[in-house]
Amino acid sequence: MATTFPDGFVWGTATAAYQIEGAVREDGRGESIWDRFCHTPGKIAGGDTGDVADDHYHRWQEDLHIMKELGLGAYRFSIAWPRVIPDGIGAVNPAGLDFYDRLVDALLAAGIEPYVTLYHWDLPQALQDKGGWPNRDSVGWFTDYAAVVSARLGDRVHYWITHNEPHVAAFEGYGTGRHAPGLCDPKAALQAAHHLLLSHGLAVPVLRENGDERTQVGITLNLTWVDAASDRPADVEAARRFDGAVNRLFLDALFKGAYPADFLAYTRDMAPRIESDDLLQISAPIDFLGVNYYSRSLIADDPKGGLLAARQVVPAYAELTEMGWEVYPEGLYKLLRRVHDDHRPRALYITENGCAVADRVVDGRVHDDRRIAYLREHLLQARRAIDEGVPLRGYFVWSLLDNFEWAFGYSKRFGLVYVDYSTQARILKDSARWYQQVATANAVP
Repeated sequence: MATTFPDGFVWGTATAAYQIEGAVREDGRGESIWDRFCHTPGKIAGGDTGDVADDHYHRWQEDLHIMKELGLGAYRFSIAWPRVIPDGIGAVNPAGLDFYDRLVDALLAAGIEPYVTLYHWDLPQALQDKGGWPNRDSVGWFTDYAAVVSARLGDRVHYWITHNEPHVAAFEGYGTGRHAPGLCDPKAALQAAHHLLLSHGLAVPVLRENGDERTQVGITLNLTWVDAASDRPADVEAARRFDGAVNRLFLDALFKGAYPADFLAYTRDMAPRIESDDLLQISAPIDFLGVNYYSRSLIADDPKGGLLAARQVVPAYAELTEMGWEVYPEGLYKLLRRVHDDHRPRALYITENGCAVADRVVDGRVHDDRRIAYLREHLLQARRAIDEGVPLRGYFVWSLLDNFEWAFGYSKRFGLVYVDYSTQARILKDSARWYQQVATANAVP
């Protein structure tokens, strides 16, 4: 039997500008921190860059046709800040806004609701040269950028996501150096996290003011279900530290107007500088919370494990994706229940969920049964949460297309659609046809 979902449940896919657009030097686009990072030797697997990516900037109509064919009701995409304001502040690039204007109009004409993310990690390099997110001026830079974009699109875009995964932007970009801009400064990472959240809070009323009565504003967090690797007190404490940094630091600030006291005490002199009213502004009421979930985190104590003195453990028995992540669907249910029980967001969306598989084209087809199984089991856990009262309103697969997977380059494939990077040919995988059935029937077969 099929497992049906509530009437009006939103079925979509998600992408990010730098991962698919390409055209990094066309039509007035400025340099982003990922352009600079990718062209720094040794940073990206295989020496790959996002210079061309999926060439979505030129092939967006073809990609829109695929979405329409799949029967999708929504598309989550991000705006490239340096395409709209090349230097991050100052002069606006009309050609950049025109691109997104055309995309939004075409989506609406196809009956596909745009869910727009303002920041998916591609900070203009000119702003990084001024200190980037650790600089408090970044709050104003982002708020002004949000105003520019929403003034142009706010009459048609009704679902806004301020930031995608501020934890990753801060901690991987400024703390570990694995992401752009590639800094290794835990104190800067914590300050960046605070400014990302503060910029979100200040952008919320701007987006509403430039919208209408339908406008909804939220933020997307990468959340994970955290378990200790053992019942040893050291592992339990390490798991709590990890949970504090990844989950509670952001959830508590947004919904409680406070950072976790235990985490601030642990970070001591590295804790961010917070001015009066900052947390009040961060906790401005939002209409929905986006949740990105891929796997749980099994955490052990490790004195050499960086800021958190912790490391992730993979059970020997676990099924792993090509990213080396444990397949743990029940973690999605547990996480949704926890967020609902502890924070009571008005609505929730799963804004990313998916897996990397070693896809191969055989006789013109891509048989990705492992991805279908992954999506199916996670959707069943999502339905379980809905049955228990969690206000889950929609689900977005990551991703529509195989794409540039950040530090992994083009070595990992997450898409429902296979992309031959040498020809830019698109091939719908078996999972795309399966998801087409889901979206059309509003049910998991």
